[in-house]
Amino acid sequence: MLPTIADVLALETVRRGSPRVVAGADRLDSKVRWVHVGEIADIAHLLRGGELVLTTGVALPDDPEKLADYIGELSQVGAAGLIVELGRKFVRDLPRAVVKSAEELGLPLIVLERETPFVQITESVHARIIDIQLEELRASDQLHEVFTELSVEGAPPAEVLAQVSRLSGRPVLLENLAHQVLACESAGRDAGTLLAGWETRSRAVAPAERTAYDPASGWLVTMVGARGQDWGRLILLYDRPPTPRDVVLAERAATTLALGRLLERHQESLERQAHGTIITGILTHAYADPEEAAARARAVGVPLTGRRLVSLVIRPTESADQALDGHAQLGELGEATAAACRDERLPALVGALDQERIGVLLPLPPRVQAEPALNALSERLGTLWHSPFVLAAGSVVESLRDVRRSFLEAEQVADVAVRQPDGRAVYRLPDLRLRGLLHLLRDDARLQTFAERELGALLAHDAQRGGDLTRILRVYLDSGRNKAVAAQKAHLSRPAFYDRLRRLERILDTDLDDVESCLSLHVALLALESFRRDNR
Repeated sequence: MLPTIADVLALETVRRGSPRVVAGADRLDSKVRWVHVGEIADIAHLLRGGELVLTTGVALPDDPEKLADYIGELSQVGAAGLIVELGRKFVRDLPRAVVKSAEELGLPLIVLERETPFVQITESVHARIIDIQLEELRASDQLHEVFTELSVEGAPPAEVLAQVSRLSGRPVLLENLAHQVLACESAGRDAGTLLAGWETRSRAVAPAERTAYDPASGWLVTMVGARGQDWGRLILLYDRPPTPRDVVLAERAATTLALGRLLERHQESLERQAHGTIITGILTHAYADPEEAAARARAVGVPLTGRRLVSLVIRPTESADQALDGHAQLGELGEATAAACRDERLPALVGALDQERIGVLLPLPPRVQAEPALNALSERLGTLWHSPFVLAAGSVVESLRDVRRSFLEAEQVADVAVRQPDGRAVYRLPDLRLRGLLHLLRDDARLQTFAERELGALLAHDAQRGGDLTRILRVYLDSGRNKAVAAQKAHLSRPAFYDRLRRLERILDTDLDDVESCLSLHVALLALESFRRDNR
């Protein structure tokens, strides 16, 4: 920031001249762009505005009217102020005409009662101005480095906003053109208070320029977009007018966000990222108060308070998963899910939980029953997304505090259902029966010990010899111990299949005609499958 008249008067080189303000005392906050020493009366045409003029007055006219004209011309060209050294032209005071004209025009007028080398004043002020300019250049270089690195790394909006907040010390928000908050960095403020009534407040702030400060709200607003297509606004909250560095910071951040949007064409949209961030925050207890999560959800147009909440996890089945192009295709599934929610008039948070699963937090509107709504949502998603998927639902809960439990249940159901989907619209924990139970117990050492005891010898045999007897056992048990059907599924002749069964009995030291033995082996195989899926 440029120094003000008050800053100049505080300099030691000026104070030695015993400065006294005789007019324009209320304008001492005027910025000084430069200091100009001049004795001639017609100096105004040599100025460009913002100069602090120093003079002894020796060449100024004696006529009061001409002196008033001199002051008027300085004011007209935008001079910052006038300092007159007494003792040469004017001995003790300035003529009343000069003081009156300066007061009427609001031009700061100062007299120096002692002789002062003007060169010392100009050197001091110019050194201050140059130091400020150098500091601004260093700050600009720092911003350039920070945001260039963020652009190269493809940083998500949340990370960009975190840097903006750190560099400015102010809250910063990114919203879309519908005035829904896509990302927010509160800088230590209460997020609920910050986001309360956001859409209404935001619509009231509509600057005419791409980057502008609105004094009424204290918002520094800059548009975000590229190639002539704006898609959002970046907003920094201030309790004072922003500095030029603040403006540069906002504009560099907006450019980084716009560039990131262009580069993330094949990734999930900013809306999905914003929704996913809120869901992840709920699951990881990132919000100290559930009301903060509710406030953030309200800011993206999803009301959570006062509603029953159901958590959903959507996963492509294996055949679809193999066709997915990584995160890009999962992002498309997320967009299709969000579109299905909109079509069914079910506002919901929809975002990726990881590289395999889409999470949905669905607040059920009043008088809407969960089962019909979920069935309709699944059917609608099936028309928008033509690859196979499973939709798993957790328990319906009444509070945000219980959402994490509901999500964990939905995740467990989806992980099991995706292995052998049977085509149902919605999967719940009771639908999974034994597979669901084994999945829930998969980390239990007792279940792992049981599976190893039942199958260890067979697994070791196949590992040592490169055999496939474990597969043969699975085919036999899945066929209900019908040897003819099992031989056909294994693509073996009956004698060859019977020979393998006899080898299995020797290795396992069991009778494969015994129902209880086969039941134990089947449970062990299902448990083994659960372990291997988790380690995949």
